[in-house]
Amino acid sequence: YVLMALGNVWRGDDGVGCFIAQNFKSDDWLVLDCGRAPENFTSIVTKTKPKCLVIVDAAEMNLEPGQFRVIPSERIEELYPTTHNIPLSYLISYLDKWVEKIILIGIQPKKTGEYDQISKELKDSTKKIVRILEKKSFQPLKRLQ
Repeated sequence: YVLMALGNVWRGDDGVGCFIAQNFKSDDWLVLDCGRAPENFTSIVTKTKPKCLVIVDAAEMNLEPGQFRVIPSERIEELYPTTHNIPLSYLISYLDKWVEKIILIGIQPKKTGEYDQISKELKDSTKKIVRILEKKSFQPLKRLQ
C-alpha cells in the first residue's frame, strides 16, 4: 500500500495531505509526503507497483470543513483543474498502469490563506482518515456525488 499525500503546508488546510503523511506511521504502508509536486514521486509508485494507492488532498467540494469523500474519476478535473504542477487527472491516469486500485480522498478545507495554520476541523478529520488507512478499510468512505 502506498499513500501519496498532497498539499501546500503554507496555505492552511491546503496542507492537510502533508499533515496526514506526517502523522501516519505504519509498516504496511509506504508514505510519500509529495507536497505540491506529486509528479516527482511517480517513479517510486511505478517501481513498487502497489496493490492500492491512496491519494489524499484538500478539495473544494461544497461540504462542511473537515468532511471527506472518495472522489470519482469523472469529477477529478472539475475539482482539481490545475492545482498542482500537472493536472491530477493526468497523474492518476499515468499511475493507473502500475497500480491495481487508486483511491482519491478529498478533504473539504476551511481556510487556505497564506500562512494560515491547519484548522481544528481538519485536524479532527485527519485522525479519522488515519484510522481508516491503518485498517485498510475503505468501504466506510462516502463517495462524492
